[in-house]
Amino acid sequence: MSREELSIQYHGLFLPKETHSVNSLKFAQEFSFENDVIAVTYPKSGTVWMQEILPLILNDGDLTQIHTIPNWDRTPWLEETRLAVVVDQLKSPRALVTHFPYHFMPASFHQSKAKAIYVMRNPKDVIVSSYYFHQMAGFLEDPGTFDEFLDKFLDGNLVFGKWTDHVKSWKHNNLGDRIMFITYEEMKEDLPAALRRISSFLGKNLSDETIHTIAEHCSFNAMKDKPMSNFSLVPKIYMDSDKSPFFRKGVAGDWKNHFTPEQLSRFTSTINKEMEGESFSLPWSLD
Repeated sequence: MSREELSIQYHGLFLPKETHSVNSLKFAQEFSFENDVIAVTYPKSGTVWMQEILPLILNDGDLTQIHTIPNWDRTPWLEETRLAVVVDQLKSPRALVTHFPYHFMPASFHQSKAKAIYVMRNPKDVIVSSYYFHQMAGFLEDPGTFDEFLDKFLDGNLVFGKWTDHVKSWKHNNLGDRIMFITYEEMKEDLPAALRRISSFLGKNLSDETIHTIAEHCSFNAMKDKPMSNFSLVPKIYMDSDKSPFFRKGVAGDWKNHFTPEQLSRFTSTINKEMEGESFSLPWSLD
């Protein structure tokens, strides 16, 4: 099926019909933010990782939730249908995630004390991860060849649009000290240090022992083996791990195994052109 058949269109963006509806998007716009925290990502940039991390930090390392509640109910997406079902069960401060661009956020978010953590990932690894996810996700269109998928990514013809538009929308914010930026690569390189940064931003003074416990339970291998975290509870018709595992590699730099020199040149020139004149620079070299 095509993207148009599998998606709902919302303010110019295509979103998967399987997880989004007119009602869920209305619910998101009417959602009342308080002192919550929301992790913001372009798809395949570390969303599920943050779904694991945030409740552990907010609950001082208590492991109960990660063993008893699926991650999509523990840290639900703002824009997806599941939020309305579980919202009353979320303890304040609530942990949420979103793929929304900045200008899609509801009015209450801007008027509240809610905090945002924007996770950025090298777009070359984002596209590789997304390519394999499209192969196994029955609610997304078939990706075709990697070369064909590369064109779709650069043109913004995927769910949630262009990567560059998403990053720019959140970089040009007026949230002040209510937002922090962190990279997937930073988290991979030194997860305990990243957890300390996040904890400090959220006003949590966690002990080294608690940080170590959280880091241990949020490692790729630990999450890969947890049914409440690895999406193995999702029916195969929606996510078929035989086509590609959901927890595939969880590394930085896998793009080197997929890009030809011509593809890398095309990718780099397009991204650099779209970022030209921006007041911020990307934290990776795209060459």
